[in-house]
Amino acid sequence: MLRIAVLVSGGGTNLQAIIDGINDGKIRNTKIVGVISNNLGAYALNRAADALIPSCVVSRKNFENRELFEEALLGAVDAVEPDLVVLAGFLVKIPDIMIEKYQGRIINIHPSLIPSFCGVGAYGLHVHEMALARGVKVTGATVHFVDGGMDTGPIIAQKAVMVEPGDTPEVLQRRVMEQAEWVLLPMVIDAIAGGRVVLKDGKAVITEE
Repeated sequence: MLRIAVLVSGGGTNLQAIIDGINDGKIRNTKIVGVISNNLGAYALNRAADALIPSCVVSRKNFENRELFEEALLGAVDAVEPDLVVLAGFLVKIPDIMIEKYQGRIINIHPSLIPSFCGVGAYGLHVHEMALARGVKVTGATVHFVDGGMDTGPIIAQKAVMVEPGDTPEVLQRRVMEQAEWVLLPMVIDAIAGGRVVLKDGKAVITEE
């Protein structure tokens, strides 16, 4: 049984996709053992409560400095003893101490086709604003392993989504969620739970069942 901790900052739509995927049998042999947020007001915490999943909040505002915050965040993750840490809209740079301890066991979902529209400042609605401003015809989502950089870890899977005439950032964001994010993340977690994600020479591959 793959034990996963899900880290969230906002609405938790990707968390809901994971919860639904487990309930529907699309994600096999997996259990969410904890939801951790840096935001007390995150609606994702309500989703965790509705699903009877333990949750906690570790907010930077409650600590004198970033080092203490990072230690507390790592402590919260360690407390639920996860096999895999899933960043599902978590708007905090992962501490180096966590990356080192959970190397190869942290994944992130990003709402673009990396390496486009990623890195510092590229999060949430901003990503879709950037895509529309650039005039791309295709965007999408990426699931990747987390390393010490910003959206620079090995790519596990990507899914393309068409940009339609007249799209607003909000409309495009919703389409990317529905057609890519909510499909990709459950698929990748299921593959990891089944031992079908291989990391070799800095590249990740999903093998066939």
